[in-house]
Amino acid sequence: MKEYKFKINGKEYAVAIGEADGKMLSVNVNGADYQVELEGDTLAPSGLGMTTSVPVMPSAASASPAPSAASAAPAPKAAAGAGTAIKSPLPGIIISVDVKEGQAVKRGQKVAVIEAMKMENDILAESDGTVTAVLVNKGDSVLEGADIVTIG
Repeated sequence: MKEYKFKINGKEYAVAIGEADGKMLSVNVNGADYQVELEGDTLAPSGLGMTTSVPVMPSAASASPAPSAASAAPAPKAAAGAGTAIKSPLPGIIISVDVKEGQAVKRGQKVAVIEAMKMENDILAESDGTVTAVLVNKGDSVLEGADIVTIG
């Protein structure tokens, strides 16, 4: 499996490209598996030296949607409010955001859920406070260390 790192509009993606079976190719993007269908001829001998476009289709094993141009590089949010950022502990897909700006939270309270490698992981508040900024939306793909919410 060949691994690549891409930066698209300032957002980083870890992409692992697996085996090709005719026009079908196994691809892993930030921990989410996809089956992509190649247009035109199959892979060139150099592996990825083709110039065809590759539409992304989620695999049957993956319940998360493929990153689209809109969700892959969301417009930057306004400057986050003062406070401590709660960061993603691993790369994955945000499957729920459980707090809103202005909401009071207690230490250990669930603020979001991230799906990584087919497992759901709760993201918890690290301290008591008030949510000053929600920096992700449901369906966003995040990298390890990405800010999820800010608590002041």
